[in-house]
Amino acid sequence: MKLIRVNMSDKTIRVEDVPPEYRGLGGRGLTSIMINAEVPPKCDPLGPENKLIFAPGLLSGTVLPNTSRVSVGAKSPLTGGIKESNAGGTMGAALGRLGIAAVVVEGQAPEGELYFLRIDQNGEASLVPAQEYRGMRTYQLVEKILARYGEKTAVLCIGPAGEYKLAVASIQSSDTDGHPCRAAGRGGLGAVMGAKGLKALVVDQRGKSPDPVADPEAFKEAVKEVVRIVKADHMNAEVMPKLGTAGLVAPVNSMGAFPSYNARRGVLEGWENICGERMAEIIQERGGNPTHMGCSQCVVHCSNVFVDEQGKYVTSSLEYETIWAMGGMTGIADLDAIARLDNLCDDIGVDTMSTGVAIAVAMDAGYKEFGDAEAAIEMVEEIGRGTEFGRILGGGPVAVGKHFNHDRVPVVKGQSIAAYDPRAMQGHGVTFATSPMGADHTAGNVVGMYLQGLLDPLKPEGQVEASRFLQIAMAAFDTMGQCFMASVALLGPDGGEAFRRLLSAYLGTPLGPDDFPHALGVRVLKAEREFNRKAGFTKEDDRLPRFFYEEPLPPHNTVFLISDEELDSTFDF
Repeated sequence: MKLIRVNMSDKTIRVEDVPPEYRGLGGRGLTSIMINAEVPPKCDPLGPENKLIFAPGLLSGTVLPNTSRVSVGAKSPLTGGIKESNAGGTMGAALGRLGIAAVVVEGQAPEGELYFLRIDQNGEASLVPAQEYRGMRTYQLVEKILARYGEKTAVLCIGPAGEYKLAVASIQSSDTDGHPCRAAGRGGLGAVMGAKGLKALVVDQRGKSPDPVADPEAFKEAVKEVVRIVKADHMNAEVMPKLGTAGLVAPVNSMGAFPSYNARRGVLEGWENICGERMAEIIQERGGNPTHMGCSQCVVHCSNVFVDEQGKYVTSSLEYETIWAMGGMTGIADLDAIARLDNLCDDIGVDTMSTGVAIAVAMDAGYKEFGDAEAAIEMVEEIGRGTEFGRILGGGPVAVGKHFNHDRVPVVKGQSIAAYDPRAMQGHGVTFATSPMGADHTAGNVVGMYLQGLLDPLKPEGQVEASRFLQIAMAAFDTMGQCFMASVALLGPDGGEAFRRLLSAYLGTPLGPDDFPHALGVRVLKAEREFNRKAGFTKEDDRLPRFFYEEPLPPHNTVFLISDEELDSTFDF
């Protein structure tokens, strides 16, 4: 395993072996533990002391499917704390096949300089001047990069928002079709990349030097069993290939937990027009692809290709969280408008979730009417143009709330909530409040327990325990490079045992239930919480906005019921 350290200040690149304290780590585990060890907690997130780390999962680049995610870590300009944001597509597998544990970007290029970091099929890294690509949006950028370096190229890049150093700037990842439609969206890490003077990470996908597997035969046998379990899962076998993550729109609305109109209601009027079932119908009618493989080595196929009425590509993949942020929160019940907004966000390089919520806050403040799709599209275009209001919007929901003197802003640690209202899904409130990353949609997502009837979403009992278990498990699986859908399928006893056999064969070290996911997940969370404490966070930062405790949410007319003391016990491990 090797680290590639790139110093943008003096343009030096050095390759080193992974030191003992980082061995056996990948993905989120590696980025978070490295950030905690190497980045001054009180540094300027957009200054030279911050580090931007790209790390494939520990198992990325192996034959195990659904391990193509790449983690990006840094101190966040949005939250002021530690951040890991991960993306699917092709980059994780490309780095893994080269035996690269992480690319660590340090220092800061002089003002006005812009570069690509190119890694060829032999793993050789170089900085390439990229002045001619300044200001370019991501779709045109990736098209030019693939024309220059070949189609077998993986790209992570920023758009104008990253160059503007906006707090909701994303890092866009190319999918299997070469579209920059996957995103490390949360936490504003695109702004960190822009501050470093890095426009794109460009990696050849044809590498053939992955890290060796300790016991190849045992690993292959374990892979077969893990894949069997993942493919047999109901969501992966039935829902995801047909509806994608948008399959959650209908059940979450039916539970009254779909935050709508800036979280004033739990059901969106006209949700039937934007649900997964309707989306699949539209895609099929127009000749798009409802069952698309967006990520390398995927066996779930939860992606889709959404096309317009003329059959022309609009976006891929239209996800549940984006449909909620650009639809539910804004009151826009029009899939064509939501798809257009998704494409614009990817092209400009901003997080669809925080951007959608920022638009919703502006609408709630009276700037525009809820449901005004054209106004929402124009607002996102303003981000791309870098107008005065566009920069306010690109600062995220908190910045928009301050601009309008509007205090009803659904964020934790500066980051917007996800598509589950904590008053109707209490466990999500625990995760939103306590995750070191700020309100998060994958860190401890409890929706599966509710849909299976294992937990009452409206009652406080069991919610802290459910969130704790899932936050620990997801921190461990994020370290592997495993996608969320595959990880959830492996949470049961059989899946956990099969995955431990696989990981034991990979590492050559026997692992038990206490080792994975528990010990690894706890180690990662402790590092993240330690960094945040040193950065100045206190238990008061692990709280939801007051309105969740005070304003009953229709239709159940419930409030968030978990006490501060219970929230503070989440990480008693």
